Amino acid sequence: MLCLIRGTEMVPRIHSRYSFEEKRGGIFVNSSKKGMTLIAKQRVAGWTFLTPATLMIAIMSFWPMIQAFIISLQTGTGANMRFAEPIFNNYKRILADKVFQQSIVNTFLYLLIQVPIMLLLAILLAQLLNNQQLRFKGLFRTCVFLPCATSLVSYAIIFRSLFAQEGLINTILVNLHILDRGYNFLGNSTSAKIVIIIALVWRWTGYNMVFYLAGLQNIEYSVYEAAKIDGANGWKTFWRITVPLLKPTIIMTVITSINGTLQLFDESVNLTKGGPANSTITMSHYVYNTCFINVPNFGYASAMAFLIFIMVAVLALINLKVGDTRD
Repeated sequence: MLCLIRGTEMVPRIHSRYSFEEKRGGIFVNSSKKGMTLIAKQRVAGWTFLTPATLMIAIMSFWPMIQAFIISLQTGTGANMRFAEPIFNNYKRILADKVFQQSIVNTFLYLLIQVPIMLLLAILLAQLLNNQQLRFKGLFRTCVFLPCATSLVSYAIIFRSLFAQEGLINTILVNLHILDRGYNFLGNSTSAKIVIIIALVWRWTGYNMVFYLAGLQNIEYSVYEAAKIDGANGWKTFWRITVPLLKPTIIMTVITSINGTLQLFDESVNLTKGGPANSTITMSHYVYNTCFINVPNFGYASAMAFLIFIMVAVLALINLKVGDTRD
């Protein structure tokens, strides 16, 4: 549908091409230039910008996934890799590997305890630091986010020193007469897991708080004022207004937290070294040991890595389905 100009009046006219025609001296003149239409040019420009990123994702992400699956079906080392007989022998071996099963239990234990605590603290801190009447908000936000800027290796070593048998924590507990002597936190299975959970919460709470703080700042303050006028207290406002409006952000942080926890590596390696007796080892740590520390077995390590990938994908899909409220 096109328009014809008659003085100041626009007159519609059907034309076979997407162009405007102007009446000049009683003759309709096509004002479009020869070549691609505007829509075609936009599509070309869009694909021009998308193609490099798409190729990089395909080369750096999807191809390694495919290659990892192929290697997971093989056995041997180096240039002597060959397909296993039977073909899924590495996956069959996983079912009988007690250490890998222990690493799965440990990883999901960290996931089920640490992630809810961390995300709940992040939401509460974001709510407190979003208060318009709070003074020195910038300072408090920086202090909460600062652990996230700490190197993964550095903070793991710091926590290892803090909870050492003669570290700061034991020194304080002994001086307060809570303990008679230093307790070996990292030498006990239960306490070592608790130390890892504390370290994870300390490290990643501020990271997730930033996302929630950004989401809260996009909520109109008038909504809270209306709720206050209607008699809603702080607790009801939080659960009936803040949480529902932050739902997309919450889903995103849950997915990224699950993804990160299932691939947990630095804390297990640098904080407890997987001990005592593999009681704190994670899946990624065991994959690393299988590849580079123990007798190298790339086929079996790839099978375990591909299984971790499937776990991450399934849990992410479940979160997306649960969080999708569209009809």
